[in-house]
Amino acid sequence: MFNLTREELEEKQAIHTATEIYQQPVVWREMIDTLSEDSKKVRGFVQTIYQKHDAVRVIFTGAGTSAFAGDTLVPELSRQNQGNIQFESIATTDIVSNPADYFYKEVPTILVSFARSGNSPESVAAVALGEDIVTHFYQVNITCNKAGKLVENSKDNKNSLTVLTPEKAHDQAMAMTSSFSSMIIAAYFIFGTQTPTKDSINQVISNAEHLVETVSDDLDPIVNTDFDRLVYLGSGLLAQLSHEAALKMLELTAGQVVAVHESSLGFRHGPKSILNEKSMVVLFMSQDSYTRKYDIDILREIAADESGLKVVVLTDKADDEINQLADWVIAVNTEETEINNDFELALLYVVFAQALAMKKSLQLGIKPDNPSPTGRINRVVKGVTIYDY
Repeated sequence: MFNLTREELEEKQAIHTATEIYQQPVVWREMIDTLSEDSKKVRGFVQTIYQKHDAVRVIFTGAGTSAFAGDTLVPELSRQNQGNIQFESIATTDIVSNPADYFYKEVPTILVSFARSGNSPESVAAVALGEDIVTHFYQVNITCNKAGKLVENSKDNKNSLTVLTPEKAHDQAMAMTSSFSSMIIAAYFIFGTQTPTKDSINQVISNAEHLVETVSDDLDPIVNTDFDRLVYLGSGLLAQLSHEAALKMLELTAGQVVAVHESSLGFRHGPKSILNEKSMVVLFMSQDSYTRKYDIDILREIAADESGLKVVVLTDKADDEINQLADWVIAVNTEETEINNDFELALLYVVFAQALAMKKSLQLGIKPDNPSPTGRINRVVKGVTIYDY
């Protein structure tokens, strides 16, 4: 995997991280097959709520990577559901500290909790606060752990639905990888109105299979570049995905690479000051022809920077201009048919970001499965006190 033997990965304590990144095409297909089998139950649950109320808030929540899952989904689901359904992404860390700012008593609300373990104190507390404050409160748990507190606390609640990811997606490494992608696929299936076709699903999975097999040929020279600052850029939901991409690098390099994120248009408004000769910029290019113009503009601007920084572009299909402007171009779609939307591209782009973070971690001599042996950060957050409300 990733140009490393299993023995090397075990010796470097990267076997869980590498396996969990590499396995994603298989896990996605299992997730989609399960959702298709349970379609009547899972989609029926939310449709019944929609029919019961004139308007419904759907709040995606979680902390860290789980929060960024919601951030990534909201633009696409809002575009698909231009009616009486309002999609929002609010981190559990914000809800728990300021519940009255986010929960409204008279507004019917579905709280969608993304949770790998389902045991994070903020996740459990956010649900309890919603039940206490909101009159018509419903919850959907999208989790990797059937024994977590979120599942246990809601098993007898008729206003609750639990969707479990495949067991393989219950990541054992510190950083969330296959758990993240599996959970956003589940939410997209449940709440999207434009359900992916069998052909589009097969296209994304086929491209993911190719990506995990070949991406290290590009990653190895990238990680050996002398950079200690990484900037992820994108537009729309890809700008939101860039937050998760940056976090992966920050987590897996134990902060030795400072990683930030911004939108393609927003980067000029101050954040661009981070650039220097030890910077790497990764641009997530949109497949939308209008949005892509803004991505190309910032690419031209960054490529003209005289500091000596390096640029990586991820795109559906490469063209001559991108090839000339970027140091590395990763075209994630190897098939003739274009990818349908940026959400499907996001699934492929995040695989690259995860693998880049793991390879840079190894290059720095860090152990990706546990990059924080001092306990500064943990697989399940510790040290949180939940106060009575």
